[in-house]
Amino acid sequence: MKKIAIILSGSGVYDGSEIHESVLTLLAIEQKGASYRCFAPNIEQHHVINHLNGEVMTSESRNVLEESARIARGDIEDVEQLNADEFDALIVPGGFGAAKNLCDFAIHGENCQINEQVLTACQQFKQANKPAGYMCIAPTLISFVYGKGASATIGKDQGVAAQLEAMGLNHINCEVNDVVIDKQRKLVTTPAYMLAMSLVEASSGINKLVDAIIAMCD
Repeated sequence: MKKIAIILSGSGVYDGSEIHESVLTLLAIEQKGASYRCFAPNIEQHHVINHLNGEVMTSESRNVLEESARIARGDIEDVEQLNADEFDALIVPGGFGAAKNLCDFAIHGENCQINEQVLTACQQFKQANKPAGYMCIAPTLISFVYGKGASATIGKDQGVAAQLEAMGLNHINCEVNDVVIDKQRKLVTTPAYMLAMSLVEASSGINKLVDAIIAMCD
């Protein structure tokens, strides 16, 4: 049975992991006969968003690991404990948490920085030549992990794509139901909710990403 590590970034599209993307990823992994374990950094969120009205809740703070545990039903570990030797591949779902908590692309754009614990965890898979999948806005992490020249997608948003290209990413436009595969780096990306308008649309690309990742494990 193939084992996939998942890195989450909180719980909720505006300040954490995109919940639909995360659950669809976990479902697709199980449906392919593989297993997963979830991880998240034990840090404070950049901020907390009221998902009913989109406003910042200035009087509240939340922990990324604790919030991610909501999606993982409590079965989650500190990303510092992630050992790539125990896994066949890595997948990072999107949501603004990937660009606010795992890195700060949403705040600083092409001048962003990545969380060092997350960088160490992701680079383990690169160094071991193991497959990795990043979806939605999570490809903002890729240039930190793989250096310049990696091919990936966030969909068709030219503004975001231009910023990622300034960071050294080779951005390729992609439809919601497709993936971009960098065979040299064993790297798979899909737009998911950067383009998706429904669960069905999101799942179409996510399922392809999971299929490609598991196929690369062989």
